[in-house]
Formats: sequence, structure tokens, C-alpha cells
Amino acid sequence: MKNKFYQYIQNLQDQIVAGLEAVDGQAKFQEDIWERPEGGGGRTRVIENGNVIEKGGVNISAVHGKLPEAMQKMFNVGEADFFACGLSLVIHPKNPMAPTVHANWRYFEMYDDKGEIINQWFGGGQDLTPYYLFEEDAIHFHKTCKTACDKNNPEFYPKYKKQCDAYFWNAHRNEARGIGGLFFDYCKATDAMSMENWFNFVSEVGNSFLEAYVPILEKRKHLPFTEAQKTWQEIRRGRYVEFNLVHDKGTLFGLRTNGRIESILMSLPPKVQWVYDHHPEAGSEEEKLIKILENPVDWI
Repeated sequence: MKNKFYQYIQNLQDQIVAGLEAVDGQAKFQEDIWERPEGGGGRTRVIENGNVIEKGGVNISAVHGKLPEAMQKMFNVGEADFFACGLSLVIHPKNPMAPTVHANWRYFEMYDDKGEIINQWFGGGQDLTPYYLFEEDAIHFHKTCKTACDKNNPEFYPKYKKQCDAYFWNAHRNEARGIGGLFFDYCKATDAMSMENWFNFVSEVGNSFLEAYVPILEKRKHLPFTEAQKTWQEIRRGRYVEFNLVHDKGTLFGLRTNGRIESILMSLPPKVQWVYDHHPEAGSEEEKLIKILENPVDWI
């Protein structure tokens, strides 16, 4: 399974990079191949200062070795070997009318001292963070997520949508990071779902990413905007950074397993503002977004 999934995310990385370069029309992703001293490595692809994309990354990695002590405590196990691979992406467009998007699909195995698998699971999801709310974009994104889920199980979309709303929650701000999407983790074999079934589900979601995001980016990338609207985007990006550095499990996992720091922190936008005690004007489009983020919305 680990070889099958790693092959899948290598191909998916190529497809997503090609799709995003086509939308940008100017910038190309630069590639870094890196190795992790303890075992494994990855292929980082980053795009910067494009026509449409201000900064973004589409990264894959496959790492293995001894489970670090911090992770032993997290999983409540003793010494063990592990393998983890995944694709992680974040795209920050220039235009504040276009939303930031994040997605991640991953697979994990843990082994006993004989090298036998004692635990394995899939995880992942995709979510949207707008700076100005276009309800039709939110509906399109969620409908695409639901279609991918429904091909496997009609119960998946409401379940993983709810988990996404709960996970991407900036508790210290009492607001959502964005308008959600899907989030699933620890997807293990059961009587109802084999690991092969989970692979089919995760790959269906991964394959839906470009369909979910590119039409939105195409629609918003050239809309006019003011300096004040760009400032608002940068203030909201600050909340994005806060979530990634304070709450995000993927960032913490990378930092605790001696991950490649440049690849881990590629999710951070290039220009961010923190304005003291900032509140948007009453009745403004900015305030409308804040009110939406205070309570998860059923977009479908």
C-alpha cells in the first residue's frame, strides 16, 4: 500500500503543478529534492511572484525510521519504526478576491520489532480560506467535495465536513480559519472499509482538487481590488499563520520528526500584517466574512 500511495501522490503532484502553472500563465514551480538524514526525503515544488499566485507549494515526502519520542507519546506507544508519506499544498493568490486553498493527503504505517505492520491509516482533506466571500465559490467547492465523497459513501461528506469545521478552528480567536471542506484522519481498515477502499476514497478526493479550486481561481484572479482590500487580505493571512503555527498537527509532526523546515513552512504567505485590535467597518464585506467564520455554514 505504501508504494501504491507514494506512486499516486507523485503523479498527483505532477498534475496539480501543471494545472496551477496553466492558471498562472507566467511563473513556474521550482523543484528541490531533499533527503532526511534519518531516512527518506521528498520533492518540494514552490511557486513565487507569479501573475496570479503570490506564493504556493505542492510538496510530497516519504519519510521513515525510528518513531521520535514526542510521537511515541502522541500515539501512546513505546519504541517503534514508522513510515509516512503524503502530499501537502497551499496556494496564496495575489488577488484578495481569490481564496487561499490548502490540501493534504497522507498515509502512515507503524511496525513492530519484526517489521510487521501493527498500525496503518490514511488522512487528509482540502479546505478553502477566502478573504472576500463569494457564496457561489463556497457552494462550488463544497459540492465538488461532496461528489468525491458520495462516490464512496454518502455519509462521508457530512461527517468529514463537520470534522473540517472543528479542526480548522482558531480557538484563541473563536473563529474558523476559512469556510472548510473536508478533513479526515486515522482512516483504518474495518469490516466495512478495507485499506484498498480507503485508498480509493482518498485518491478520489485528491483527484477532485483541481476541479474544486481552479474554476474559482479563474473567476477571481483578475477582479479589480483596492489597496485597502489588499491590506485586509494581509491581516486575514495573519490568522492563517496563527493557525498553522499554533494548532496544525501536520506542522507540529514535521517539526518533531526533524522534517525539512523550508518544506514545512512553505505554507506561510509572503506578506502578512498584524494590526492591533483590528475590527472591520460595520456592514462591510469584511465584517460579513467575519460573521460567517463565527459559525460553520452548511453550504449545500
